[in-house]
Amino acid sequence: MDERLTQYDEKMQKSYENLISEFGTIRAGRANPHVLDKIRVDYYGTPSNLQQVANVTVPEPRMIQIQPWEASLVKEIEKAILCSDLGINPTNDGKVIRLIFPELTEERRKELAKDVKKKGEQAKVAIRNIRRDGNDALKKLGKTEISEDEIKDLENQLQKLTDKYIAEVDKAIDEKSKEILTV
Repeated sequence: MDERLTQYDEKMQKSYENLISEFGTIRAGRANPHVLDKIRVDYYGTPSNLQQVANVTVPEPRMIQIQPWEASLVKEIEKAILCSDLGINPTNDGKVIRLIFPELTEERRKELAKDVKKKGEQAKVAIRNIRRDGNDALKKLGKTEISEDEIKDLENQLQKLTDKYIAEVDKAIDEKSKEILTV
């Protein structure tokens, strides 16, 4: 691949990786500690990741257990979970917080699958925007530095790169949708 296209490859890769991390936060009926990645807890006035102030484990397939390093954080963590968009009520015994994941209803599964498709479409749009920026940059180069044939060749390489990432996004959407819709 031409070094002039490397930056666009990296940007497309980042868009794809961002989508995969977004998919990790969507719960599919099983307990996945990554659903807590976006939750911030007020730790002595500083918003901190939940994983930085507590031990997060999955003792059972449908339960996440959160054990704060300091007992005083139990209420803060509970408040942060309630304020999040998780939709799960935490239970605590004063030392440990437990999140029990209910079985997803058919309606909720379909909603989540739609959400997955929407996030996938947003990633595809981001990748296509990167391609457009690349093509614009190549056209500017063409006016001064390189021949039209080289521009066409670079544009073709950029399109192949775009097609590769779009295919990866489609594959990720299919896999996540299948995971969500499987009972």
